[in-house]
Amino acid sequence: MSRHIPVIGTEDLFLAKAVFEDWEDIYHNVWSHSETAKYMLWNVTESEEDAQDRMRRTINFQKTHNTFLVYEKSTDRAIGFAGAERREDGMYEETGIALGPAYTHRGYGRQVLQALIDLCIETWGHGIFIYCHFEGNTASQKLAESMGFGLYEKAEVMHMRDEVPVIQYRYRREI
Repeated sequence: MSRHIPVIGTEDLFLAKAVFEDWEDIYHNVWSHSETAKYMLWNVTESEEDAQDRMRRTINFQKTHNTFLVYEKSTDRAIGFAGAERREDGMYEETGIALGPAYTHRGYGRQVLQALIDLCIETWGHGIFIYCHFEGNTASQKLAESMGFGLYEKAEVMHMRDEVPVIQYRYRREI
């Protein structure tokens, strides 16, 4: 039996608030991989001790934010994270989707994005959903396009992690 309380589920996955015991799964599946961190706003976690500390911060952050760990139903293991926030009435934005490299190219990204959209509709109603990615992230670009998102803005922004300019692509879709 799972120790998680799913917030929303898909065919293969569920999104739930983190529990401390998942620090090892999320560390090995996501946080320790530079290829996963490449297009995100976080740095690779270097040690198990740092992963435990990061999990404590994640749990605390999730208390006040609409962010979740992504779990594979068949294994009950944390394989990624995702979130979405309401920016204003009728306007929602994903706040990051990351899956560990062993869990990409399985259709999981599509399931996670649809779950976030469904959660926004259930929580706040229909509106506009914003999806973003940094230049070079072709997997995110393909995901946005395959799910009917239209590019509406391309802008140079300061990357919060590295403090260097980067091109961000912003897509939107009515939900």
